[in-house]
Amino acid sequence: MNDVFKNKIKRLPKVDLHCHLDGSLRSKSIIDQARKDNADIPSKQAKVLESIIKIKGQESSLENYLDKFKITLCVMQTSNALERFAFELIEDVHKENVVYIEVRFSPILHINSGMKPEVSIESVYEGLKRGEKKYNVKFGIIICGMRNLSPEKSLKLAKLAIEHKKYGVVGFDLAGPESYFPAKNHKKAFELVKKNNLKCTIHAGEAVGPSSIYQAIYICGADRIGHGTRLKEDPKLLKIVKKKEIPLEVCLTSNWQTNCVNSLKKHPMNLYYEMGLILSLNTDNRLISNTTLTNEMILANNIFDFSLGDFKNLTVMAMKSAFIDEPIKQERVDLILNQYEKFLV
Repeated sequence: MNDVFKNKIKRLPKVDLHCHLDGSLRSKSIIDQARKDNADIPSKQAKVLESIIKIKGQESSLENYLDKFKITLCVMQTSNALERFAFELIEDVHKENVVYIEVRFSPILHINSGMKPEVSIESVYEGLKRGEKKYNVKFGIIICGMRNLSPEKSLKLAKLAIEHKKYGVVGFDLAGPESYFPAKNHKKAFELVKKNNLKCTIHAGEAVGPSSIYQAIYICGADRIGHGTRLKEDPKLLKIVKKKEIPLEVCLTSNWQTNCVNSLKKHPMNLYYEMGLILSLNTDNRLISNTTLTNEMILANNIFDFSLGDFKNLTVMAMKSAFIDEPIKQERVDLILNQYEKFLV
């Protein structure tokens, strides 16, 4: 791929539906915030910290990958820090023309210094809203329940999500280690969410096979699936996902890093795309996975030979799969199509 094409990809309009706030901080901001909050991090030298926190190869497991979040969470325990990181994320994605992003995080992971969960949601909202006003990047917030925490805590987080719709919350998720922590344990949280007309997405089919996806859809009522990489192992379920038009949130780099696939060339994204499944391409964790949406698109071009026309289809599919209100969704779809007209001439 030549530099001209890479630059064109960077300028394309983009949508990121699967982005964890606590995995997408700036390393220099982590160091600065650690000094302000007297937080204990492995190093206050940017290059050293990056060598520790950024994943360059494959981890032995999803659990090892998730260990990196202990570092970022150290500096995400105050209202000012959360607002700062949320704003900076909008600033970062604007640089590669992301026009819509859904930012997910779990308020229960930000209470170590006494911050109330509702304050963490409001702080993230304020940061994202400030970014939106400056850069015109529309956003939605997804609140994460955690698989490895009690179902009661997930239920409390679900209630928080419902109560904070006016603070940009558009959905509910279940994140964390898949192995030994089935989604069905958190069924009540999702029943409450669905009863209150809030959309939900669930991490599934990453560390655990199709059974995880089955639970997400049939027990928890997932509107989207986070990853879904191992769906191909069950052809019957794959056909059901296609028929029900359940979108998959694809994250190429992180799927390789967590050993979900042995090689990116073996990633099933191209198979799913050719079969006509609804897909979006996402970053997952911009800092920890050392990636951007531009990088993910370049990967898809290099590995699967995806064209600008394919990226247009993927981006429109992503925007149509967003949990945001319909008027904003349609306005962003129109914006994407108008921008693509200039690139496809």
